[in-house]
Amino acid sequence: MANPNLFILYVKDPAASARFYRKLLGREPAVAAPNFVAFPLDGGFTLGLWRQEKVEPPTAGGEARSEVAFMIAGDNAIAKTFEDWKAAGHEILQPLTVMDFGPTFVIADPDGHRLRVCEPDKE
Repeated sequence: MANPNLFILYVKDPAASARFYRKLLGREPAVAAPNFVAFPLDGGFTLGLWRQEKVEPPTAGGEARSEVAFMIAGDNAIAKTFEDWKAAGHEILQPLTVMDFGPTFVIADPDGHRLRVCEPDKE
């Protein structure tokens, strides 16, 4: 059975998005082509940034209907990350708040993709 391991966001400018994610993730991309940038992530995952006008087959458009989530464990880890990302000037879509699944907040990347930070799921 195949397991998903590549997550792709369609972006206007891969180089600009790469600068954003380079800072956010604290790592360099493994691939940096004019129309596609790929960041290796922990656990064998990869985040791809693909120039939207070059996506084949073309997308139907519309607003984002998904999120990329960062699950962070540790005492006050969510609050600390919120303060760090707020100080870095990221656009805050949802300030730090407590929801039924715990503390969380959401920022936007340069293309408006929603990036949520929350605690890992508890079993």
